[in-house]
Amino acid sequence: MVGAAVYGLCAIPDTQGSLQLDGAQAELRIERDAHGIPTVRASSEHDAHFGLGVVHAQDRLWQLETHRRIAAGRLAEVLGPGALETDRFLRALGMRRAAAAQWQQLPAASKAALQAYADGINAVLRDGGQARPPEMLILGITPEPWDPVDSLAWALMMAWDLGGNWTTELLRLRLALQMPVARINELLPPYPGETPLATTDYAKLYRGLRLDGAATATAWQGLEQMAPESGVQGVGSNNWVLAGSRSSTGGPLLANDPHLRLSTPALWYFARLAVEGAAPGLPVAGATLPGVPGVVLGQNTRIAWGFTNTAPDVQDLYLEQLDPRDATRYRTPEGWAPFETATELIKVKDRPDVKVTVRRTRHGPVISDAGTTPDVLGPQGKPSHVLAMRWTALEADNDAIGPALAMQRATSVASFFAATRGWVAPMQNMVVADADGHIGFIAPGRVPFRRPDNDLRGLAPAPGWDARYDWAGWVPADETPREIDPQRGFIATANQRITPQAHPHYLTSEWTLPYRQQRIEQLLTAKPRHSLDDLAAMQADVKSLAVPPLLPWLQRAKSVHPLAAVAQAALAGFDGTMAAERAAPLIFWAWQRHLAQAIFADDVSPALWEKSLASRHFQDALEGVLQRDDAAWCDDRRTPLAETCDEQAGAALTRALEELRQLQGDDVASWRWGRAHQVRAEHRPFSRVPLLAGLFELRAPVGGDTHTVNVTRVNLRPDGVTGERYLSEHGASLRALYDVADPRQSRVMHSSGQSGIVFSPLYRRFLQPWVQVQTVPLWPRAAAEGGAAPHVLRVLPAPAATR
Repeated sequence: MVGAAVYGLCAIPDTQGSLQLDGAQAELRIERDAHGIPTVRASSEHDAHFGLGVVHAQDRLWQLETHRRIAAGRLAEVLGPGALETDRFLRALGMRRAAAAQWQQLPAASKAALQAYADGINAVLRDGGQARPPEMLILGITPEPWDPVDSLAWALMMAWDLGGNWTTELLRLRLALQMPVARINELLPPYPGETPLATTDYAKLYRGLRLDGAATATAWQGLEQMAPESGVQGVGSNNWVLAGSRSSTGGPLLANDPHLRLSTPALWYFARLAVEGAAPGLPVAGATLPGVPGVVLGQNTRIAWGFTNTAPDVQDLYLEQLDPRDATRYRTPEGWAPFETATELIKVKDRPDVKVTVRRTRHGPVISDAGTTPDVLGPQGKPSHVLAMRWTALEADNDAIGPALAMQRATSVASFFAATRGWVAPMQNMVVADADGHIGFIAPGRVPFRRPDNDLRGLAPAPGWDARYDWAGWVPADETPREIDPQRGFIATANQRITPQAHPHYLTSEWTLPYRQQRIEQLLTAKPRHSLDDLAAMQADVKSLAVPPLLPWLQRAKSVHPLAAVAQAALAGFDGTMAAERAAPLIFWAWQRHLAQAIFADDVSPALWEKSLASRHFQDALEGVLQRDDAAWCDDRRTPLAETCDEQAGAALTRALEELRQLQGDDVASWRWGRAHQVRAEHRPFSRVPLLAGLFELRAPVGGDTHTVNVTRVNLRPDGVTGERYLSEHGASLRALYDVADPRQSRVMHSSGQSGIVFSPLYRRFLQPWVQVQTVPLWPRAAAEGGAAPHVLRVLPAPAATR
């Protein structure tokens, strides 16, 4: 016990005193407040990046290690065979190979920032005097030096997490082998109020290519299971900015809460960077990403800014036809061409190494090479095609660092817009406000231009040998969506459609349902002016506007379950407020899940439903079916009867009530949404180890749901370890409120704590305040303002003789 206590103390970094580290150009100070938020005070931008590397290594070393290994496809090396499939996919995708190619083309300033940051991490690894984090000790890992390419690879992984059109393309391919396109458009409907994009009959196209259903199903399931998560429903964000005419202060106010997969420790790490000599835009404070230099979301002396995901269609899949006489070649518009190939060696803990050959076509990496039998598309027993992907983020001229650093140095809305011109991926809806009172919105990013004769529009995998499906350039950087100082006095985005239908450039047709946006606008227009406290209350709002379209069908559902009458009484007066302490949200979500399964599962194969569709909410598809009272969908094809939508609604309620009775007992009055709907911030990898999960991962009951402003996405798939349903693993990864006129009032919160070391009191410090939608000051408070004296660590350059 004494040894464990000593180790625990040694694993927590020194935050006071002095430390000599090779790589610093001059003395710098790291001042941590009571919440563990550091202010790095340096005499140059180089040392500010170096200092950020130092604090990331001190507080989040295991997180850095997992980020590096995920992007490089090296998880199996330490976690064993269970991680091999993810590694295979990432090697086939070539994330780190792409990052290495991008490093070669980076501007000198971006390279310098990355190198200074890497030097800070590596200085701590060499001379920080800190014990390895417990995860490394348990798994027997000694950290390797950080390479600047590791940072670029992690930036690509963030872009991956915010993309995901490729999964919907593959889903359409599989559905096209089981139903006509018109029916697919009802199952995956267009944005509300719009008609489906006109496309060729791709179901007929795939049949003509003789893509075998069973083989294609195998390909899809394998890729879906191997790929790290991306493009999941509920991954979105909120931001809104108010002009001084709409704020109680007379100056701009800005709110932002990006919705991402929740993890322990949190994805974000708060920091402040201050450089002597007043470099433009500095000091800057806000959310940083361990693994990457700079402040991603935050505020400097002149501006504040925040992001939501645009989710443009910047990934296209291509069916590449194999040469039947020579499988090392594939078909192009000019004839047969050889694949580019590379051999990857994947080390697997306690198992022999696995050698993988990965291929690349003129479009990009062959992602189907992730499987154990990569050539899986085509007639049964005679595969004829592979799947390749083109994605903007993999382009060799992608500089993920330079534009981000330029944004944090911007001093006005106009200069912020100018800083975004080189931004490639992920495309984001950025709102910004400046000290002169201007507000603005811009959605920068590289978006492909598709030819007018491209009759698939990026919605489904295209024949790779047909040049009309190739990208024909990029949407000009100055023609992406933007707005400055609108007359209404506010700008808000929540992943909804941000362009009019007549917009000259196609971004995507797969916008997020607009319920959060509509609720934000309801609240913003409810009164003429808002305070920062009002914006905080908006971030806590748990009223779902997705409930009213479906609720009448639930309230009139006729169920034979003995608890039906009591359950209907619990729904009386329910207005969509997803309060954790109420039963109605639990009944609603269980009913919706069972109704979607009853209406849609019989139309697809069991494998497709379980692997690809059971986790979908089908909010828009259900609304369409019920509005039409669509007997063609409501009839269960597996029975001789002709079921109606009303009958399905009643039967779904019966099944839902039985599920909830077994889950929470016979007393409906004691049912609680928050008992089932708990936020679960996964720890990699110990959430999957029952004996360690309780120590390392963070959990708490929460309200809200997928469609509330305070998002806590509802997971309908049973947890892989515990079997629980209705957990939330996606939500507001951070919340930020910025007062541009008086930055002292700005405040923030993320979902875990600043420390990634489980023994630290800062490991879970933020969890309960995050659940209660509380915040802490973004900028340090002086003692006269009630602030505590900071812990100060002086970082001294190592003497020249020791370098």
